Amino acid sequence: MLSARQTKLVRRLKIIEGQVRGLQEMIAQKKYCIDVITQTSAVKQALSKVEDILLENYLGNLALHQMNSGPADKAKREILKVYQLKRK
Repeated sequence: MLSARQTKLVRRLKIIEGQVRGLQEMIAQKKYCIDVITQTSAVKQALSKVEDILLENYLGNLALHQMNSGPADKAKREILKVYQLKRK
């Protein structure tokens, strides 16, 4: 059974999936490129929001727990990795 947070994330991802399908249709129908770019921007923003929610959960719960209960070095490495990925 999914938690409320997981359900929310799955819902967001399904919306993004629909947006990507819409993009495929726009390309197939040779829609105006600015309209397509506008939609790709919306998809990127939606994915960024999913990342933000996941990162907030990780930093607020999991990393804090790891740092307090033992493998702080692992938590630090993971935080740096996520930070570097987010900057790309």
